[in-house]
Amino acid sequence: MISDFNDPELSGKYLGTITSDFIKVCDVLKEASYQVRSKGFSDFPIFPISKEMQPIGKIFIGKAEKDLDWNYFITYVDEFVQRGLVAEEALEEFTQAYKDADEFCCLFVIDGPFTSFVFIPYPID
Repeated sequence: MISDFNDPELSGKYLGTITSDFIKVCDVLKEASYQVRSKGFSDFPIFPISKEMQPIGKIFIGKAEKDLDWNYFITYVDEFVQRGLVAEEALEEFTQAYKDADEFCCLFVIDGPFTSFVFIPYPID
């Protein structure tokens, strides 16, 4: 369920465009993650990314707005549980696998039928 750069399809097909986009928006995503956590909304912010509009979360950064390949949405694990994307009984496993949000960004890649969680490290200042 949780990918850690070891999904061959993710590595081959997506990692290049995700990484080139991520460099452009990582500071904004890191600040948004901090705000979600510090305001008590959730300890587990998630940024769904998709080339098309999709229903999970709220649009945060549109691809046209920053000349990106991906649209960035913002939500947290509660919505994934409500939508049945993370089963209630798998929630503990998810929260244990979730990496330190100060160091990693949790993306949920959506491309047609392909979906995968990926944690990308924020660049070190």
